[in-house]
Amino acid sequence: MNILVTGGAGFIGSHLVRTLQAAGEQVTVLDNFSTGLLANLPAATKVIEMDVNSPELATVFDAGHFDAVVHLAGQTTVHISMENPSLDGEENVIGSIHVLEQARRHGVQRVIFASTAASYGDVAEDRLPIVESEPLAPMSFYGLSKVTVEHYLHLYQQAFGLGYVVLRFANVYGERQGDGGEGGVISIFAKRLAEGKGLTIYGDGQQTRDFIYAGDVAAGIHAALTTEHVNHTYNLSTQSETSLNELVEILGKVAGRTICPTYQAARPGDIYKSLLANGRARRSLGWEPRVGLQEGLRRTYEYFCHQQAHAE
Repeated sequence: MNILVTGGAGFIGSHLVRTLQAAGEQVTVLDNFSTGLLANLPAATKVIEMDVNSPELATVFDAGHFDAVVHLAGQTTVHISMENPSLDGEENVIGSIHVLEQARRHGVQRVIFASTAASYGDVAEDRLPIVESEPLAPMSFYGLSKVTVEHYLHLYQQAFGLGYVVLRFANVYGERQGDGGEGGVISIFAKRLAEGKGLTIYGDGQQTRDFIYAGDVAAGIHAALTTEHVNHTYNLSTQSETSLNELVEILGKVAGRTICPTYQAARPGDIYKSLLANGRARRSLGWEPRVGLQEGLRRTYEYFCHQQAHAE
């Protein structure tokens, strides 16, 4: 399969590219390198430096003859979306429309879209774990931008026959993660621990997340590229809830030290509890998460320790 991965030099993209290449797929990465890094990718990867809002995007599709597009490019940080909604709209909504328009004009068979748990908003505890049919009520412009693109995908399919799969990610973490994004708390914490610094929790620490390892997300995306159950939405999650206080405790075990975090006021737009059901993805994609939290945290912490050692 000939696949274009937008935002492929980013954190999740770097895991996906390795998964696709290992499966023998032909991969082209398109990235503007605003947050992605060339060093994140294997040396032989075909890379095009371009923004999805570039007028030259059509030339990439003209030459590429892609069977499928995995659309990961976009602004991924909640607090940035609250500070600058127009940037979020430009990068996530308008950029996505450009990708969809080129995909339908050039006969792409399927678009895999990276959506988010933030689409659901702050769901009542008695509604957890959240299933895909839960009404969408985003609390941030980031979540709203993802929901908007989901609607565009549905209408593009109805109007033009463009196949799609929407994947709503839980909080993704792992090696090569930057300080932004929804799962960024783990990368921030792991990096600070590797540097011998303290940790700060925004809120009371009882807020929970469904943390999923990036390698498991990459496997889910690969499954979405080949599934017969297309034009649907799937959660990719562990269906396991972890509080930030519990996260710090597990990180302490991984790092071999006792951690006493400081606490500051919660930030606007942050969801208090998040837990996604993954039964639909297990049934229809033949997928399941395989890397437990402690093992994933060990890999992530060791990566940042390695980075810190090279920086010194």
